[in-house]
Amino acid sequence: MAQLVEVGGHHFALQHSAHGTPRPVPGGVVLPPGRIAILHGLGDASFYRHGHNSWSPCGWRRLSQPPLRVPNPQRLVTADDPTFDDPARHHSSAVAALEGPDGRTLLLGALGLDTPRLVADHDTLTGWYAAAGADWFLAYGAEEDVFGAYTDQLAARFGAGTRRAGNVWCSWYAYYENITETQLTKDIADLTGLPFDVVQIDDGWEEQVGDWQPNAKFPSGMRSLADRISDAGFTPGLWLAPFIALPHSRTATERPELLLRGPDGQPVVAGYNWGGPYYALDLARADARDHVAALIRTVVHEWGFRYLKLDFINAGASPVPGAASDRRREELYREGLRVIRETAGDDVYLLGSGAMLLPSLGLLDGLRSGPDVAPMWDNYASVDPSDATARNAVVNSLHRLWQSPLVEVDPDVIYFRSKLNLLTPQQLRWLRDLADICRFRAVSDPPSWLTPAELEDLRDYLEATPAIRRLGRYRFSLDGRDVDFGPAAAADTGGQLYPIS
Repeated sequence: MAQLVEVGGHHFALQHSAHGTPRPVPGGVVLPPGRIAILHGLGDASFYRHGHNSWSPCGWRRLSQPPLRVPNPQRLVTADDPTFDDPARHHSSAVAALEGPDGRTLLLGALGLDTPRLVADHDTLTGWYAAAGADWFLAYGAEEDVFGAYTDQLAARFGAGTRRAGNVWCSWYAYYENITETQLTKDIADLTGLPFDVVQIDDGWEEQVGDWQPNAKFPSGMRSLADRISDAGFTPGLWLAPFIALPHSRTATERPELLLRGPDGQPVVAGYNWGGPYYALDLARADARDHVAALIRTVVHEWGFRYLKLDFINAGASPVPGAASDRRREELYREGLRVIRETAGDDVYLLGSGAMLLPSLGLLDGLRSGPDVAPMWDNYASVDPSDATARNAVVNSLHRLWQSPLVEVDPDVIYFRSKLNLLTPQQLRWLRDLADICRFRAVSDPPSWLTPAELEDLRDYLEATPAIRRLGRYRFSLDGRDVDFGPAAAADTGGQLYPIS
């Protein structure tokens, strides 16, 4: 059905696959379910691409430029949606926007689950759901206003988080998988008295991914370690990947019925890490959801961890190659998160990494907003926007800041150490300023790695609460100091930086 719709004082022609009347709401209009094609008339506009999960690249590209995407096929399976990748078309997940030559922005965003997808070219902005679908939100105006109106609609439908993580110390970027109980015991003692709220143990504590019992490096067990963290005055935090299992884990070999499988009966590869592929649990199965609930009961109620970093959770919505339908996979993902939330309780902080925005809302407290950071700005051997570098983490977080009224935006850790660090003073400043803007500050530097001056710098930073004011897409004021992320983001905007009207 073709019709004209007025939004933001402008009339747009749209083609709609279903019957229904656009309904005005604050800041825009709600369009009924179906496939939407909008004749935008904005020419070679800048296209906002929203990534499928935490690690998927977000940013602005002119329609005349190549699409923003993950180029590595294995990385694509892990860090984006391989069923929807397109090297020739500008494509997005959940929401997309076009900025015209006058700086005004046309936004089309999904208001439901069922894997919403969007594409754009020089003539049209198109959105559809994989199956039955739900409503859409359409807005036109200043960038900050249209994204703000969209978050209001999402909050009304899914809820918004109110918990704050505080200042987090995380083991990952110091030790990676080489973490030990002995080293952590020393670090906890060194951290005592510093202004951290959470001490979080990352990957390397478990027997292997999928088998969530402590390995030989943690002889005292996890309850003992959680108690040690609590006794030092911190909230105990733990890393988990609850929806996946490595092929040789006991979970995969002894309980193969829990694994998501394709039409050929083989386990679905949900991504690649730890030197090879990993499998997803089939969250459509009650016994797989029971398996997740049992893990969370152990970690929270028996061991005592009150902050959970839930990693690789996009596997809960893994596509099944060759399947006849898209399985309403975002609803299965959300059901898996609901099991975790209900089992953990409302007072446990849940941070999602590899998380998808819409089906996480109202259940997760924080979302990682980009790929892993690193103590280097760029990777000389890669131009993959999902690769673990400080620049990719900064750029992706900048382009997800609009989500902060819905869920805490986690830009990943910042650095104070000079040891094993290749970042320049300006790059370090960008990381710290962005963490302030997100109000989510995390550090991995062991105090023993810091000089006295670096330790004092860390303390002063964590105790400060700067006044923040947004001046443009990439410009902010922090306690009156002008902060410009434009040079950091320029590579992802084709050098075209537009202020927010």
